[in-house]
Amino acid sequence: MNSFPSPSVDRRHFLKHVAAGSAMTIPAFHFLNNLSAHADDVRRNEKACILIWLSGGPPTIDMWDLKPGSKNGGEFKPIDTAGDLQISEHLPKIAKQMGDLSVVRTMSTREADHTRGRYYMQTTYVPNPTVIHPSFGSVVSHTLAPRRKYLEIPAFVSIGGGSGSAGFLGMTHAPFVVDTNGQIRNVDQGSVDRRRLEQRLAMWDVVESGFINTDRGDLPQAHKDVYHKAVNLMTSSQMEAFQVSKEDPKTQEAYGNNNLGRGLLMARRLVEKGVPFVEVNYGGWDLHNDVFNTLSNQRLPDLDQGIAALTQDLRSRGMLENTVIVCMGEFGRTPRINQNVGRDHWAASWSLLIGGGGLTGGIAVGQTDKDGIGIETKSYLPGDIWATVSKAMGIPLNIVHTSKRGRPMKIANGGIPIEELAG
Repeated sequence: MNSFPSPSVDRRHFLKHVAAGSAMTIPAFHFLNNLSAHADDVRRNEKACILIWLSGGPPTIDMWDLKPGSKNGGEFKPIDTAGDLQISEHLPKIAKQMGDLSVVRTMSTREADHTRGRYYMQTTYVPNPTVIHPSFGSVVSHTLAPRRKYLEIPAFVSIGGGSGSAGFLGMTHAPFVVDTNGQIRNVDQGSVDRRRLEQRLAMWDVVESGFINTDRGDLPQAHKDVYHKAVNLMTSSQMEAFQVSKEDPKTQEAYGNNNLGRGLLMARRLVEKGVPFVEVNYGGWDLHNDVFNTLSNQRLPDLDQGIAALTQDLRSRGMLENTVIVCMGEFGRTPRINQNVGRDHWAASWSLLIGGGGLTGGIAVGQTDKDGIGIETKSYLPGDIWATVSKAMGIPLNIVHTSKRGRPMKIANGGIPIEELAG
């Protein structure tokens, strides 16, 4: 007797299993697809902040708080917007998006030096020789990165320039700097094949581990962690977020074929992957000379196109409600126009743009006097801005960090969310 099943029985048996398996596979396939789509939606709807950093100190009196009829008013006229405020005539595209954006017009900060001003605005603390405070991007990374296990790339990315330090939070939360083409600083991303890269990384790991074992403190381990993140960035599929050239050409055109446009488009792509804090650097605002010509022909057209495209793009993708946009520099510029038709450093009364993230849009918070010199309502500090961002991102304001010397450091330096914006 033949102990093996006949071919016909075997075929029948096999076909039954195929049929049953197919019936199971189809819903499983749909389930996995839905799961993947859901994961993408989760990442896209995570809380995030995009900081547009106008290095040099923008003349906000010519942008967000014009003074027509004043001797300090300059050459530009205000125009109506989609919100209940007016802004510069050279920002017409942003004007159409102002229903989702607001202006804080009464920033009053004490630091009118570039380095000190940037430090203060990005950390909420004035420089102190005994401690290096973390920039707010590092605070966000420290708070949110551990919750985003899927994120293989750094939680704080700085595009188009250097940024602040992670301070006492450690190198793991330092800004990861790339240029507007997505190139990692000091890394040739395409010069080494995968096998050779793996060999080099194995050798590097031996050296790093040996150095860590010599008990040199926390820095070597932090250094190793940072480089592991760099390797993850180079080898992860999430790396594609940096490749702006793969975006639809019409979208690229909408943002603008310039460093700011590419940087803002990259920021949107990174936020879609779950990166909680992206800084986009756009310099050239130290306008001691020829301020009106430079603004109207160079700086404001790029800014207008880029921010308007970013706002509209985030809204169309359902991401604006969860993504805070902040646009500012280290200070403003003098209401008085100098002899070189420029404006000098000014920290006493200036403006910034903020919106998205569920914040109230279309309003001007605070009021300066008719010449833009004095503040007639409540003034605000950097901590108040970042406290507002924290609330929008769901970051508790009662968090206290401890410096290396054991000093308690309140998040946002004890700042209070701006009520008109955050409720």
